[in-house]
Amino acid sequence: MGATSQSPRLRLVPSEALEAEAKSGTVLSPRAAAPVEATAVDELGEVDRALVERARRSEAQAFELLYRRHAEFAFNLAVRIQGTAVDVEDVVHDAFLRARERLEDLRDEAAFRPWLGSIVVRLVRSRLRRRKLLTALGLTTPEPVEIDSIACAGADPEARALLAQVYALLQTLAADDRIAWTLRYVERHRLETVGMLMDCSLATAKRRIARAQKFLTDHFVDPFGKSPA
Repeated sequence: MGATSQSPRLRLVPSEALEAEAKSGTVLSPRAAAPVEATAVDELGEVDRALVERARRSEAQAFELLYRRHAEFAFNLAVRIQGTAVDVEDVVHDAFLRARERLEDLRDEAAFRPWLGSIVVRLVRSRLRRRKLLTALGLTTPEPVEIDSIACAGADPEARALLAQVYALLQTLAADDRIAWTLRYVERHRLETVGMLMDCSLATAKRRIARAQKFLTDHFVDPFGKSPA
């Protein structure tokens, strides 16, 4: 897509650089929890299984423990997708409320964390769509990217500029494409996990990521005056 007055060509570096930074862990905040697939089921899932079974028997303390174990994961997932911490506490609160109400729907008790993640993704998606509609109607303005919420403390100015510009461009994408790309290249999830978190097929997840990647690539311009490889 070419640049227009409504979609200016942002000065961004190639997406390969972002992926390399994400893999090295030098840009993104270490506060964010590890991707779902990186957590060993035998260490995390079995404890969750026991807590879910207890929570289903209406043991309030069990669900409180689930909250303590996974609240930070849910918070950071929402922040990474949005690029801002605005309203994230409300998102996390609502996600846990829905999880508690629908606990009987969870088929694999050991998979509480990724299941909770899918709830967070749905809530954030609704929020992004609503915000984009209000912005298009002139009723609000795009939310500023909060680099301090998503970048690690040691990120250099170039890396921080990269993140700020990438997230600014992501704001112009459809919510589904934006979320899929973020889950894949920022959260570093496998494609199968992206599909699970977004409740879509693997093929659909791939299409969304590809659309977002093409849009980003078409609009990247090196902000530091380096010649493209």
